This record gives sequence, structure tokens and C-alpha cells, in this order.
Amino acid sequence: MEEKKPLEKHTVKELREMALAMGGISGVSAMKKEELIKAIKEAKGVPLKAVREKPVESVVTLKKKCRELRVKRDELKAKGDRLQALYIKRKISKLKKKTRRLARKVAPPGK
Repeated sequence: MEEKKPLEKHTVKELREMALAMGGISGVSAMKKEELIKAIKEAKGVPLKAVREKPVESVVTLKKKCRELRVKRDELKAKGDRLQALYIKRKISKLKKKTRRLARKVAPPGK
């Protein structure tokens, strides 16, 4: 007995052949893999999984988090908890890198 592999594991060529064999799906030859999978699932009546999107963070929100973490880091240093302060310092560093990446995406290239 042949095991059915999930649609995501098939090649684009195989997916196109499946879609053409099913009928009722138009524009198969121009579709990309994700579109083919979606069309085949809709034709079969298989429910589609909801894609969870990450909330988009802005530079302003990231900088606000950095400021809050700096205050927390300073409090930890004052208490003498150097290890926790170090963890906070690393979080701040990661957030700063994120802000730089976001700023590059938003800023126009050139100058």
C-alpha cells in the first residue's frame, strides 16, 4: 500500500500534474508551489491552516523597550546582581541590532 506524502513534499511538477488531473483549477502552469498547494487543498475541501504573522515592530517601540531595559539594568547593578544585569545588557544589544536593521529597511538607499 502506497503512503501519501503531504502536498508540501511534492515537487512543483507533481503538483501541476495533480491539479490538471483534478480539473476545475485554471492557470496551473503559471502558479507557484504555494499557490498550487492552496488551490489543490481548496479543490479537495481540505481546511487551510491559518498562518500566524508576527506583529510588526517599529523602531520607536524597540527604542522604548531599550530605555525600559536600561533602567532595569541600572537597578540590578545597584543591587549588585551583575549576572542578571549582564543578561539585560545582551537583550539591549539585540534590540539595538533590530532597530538598525529596521532603520535600513525604512531608509532610502543611497546617501
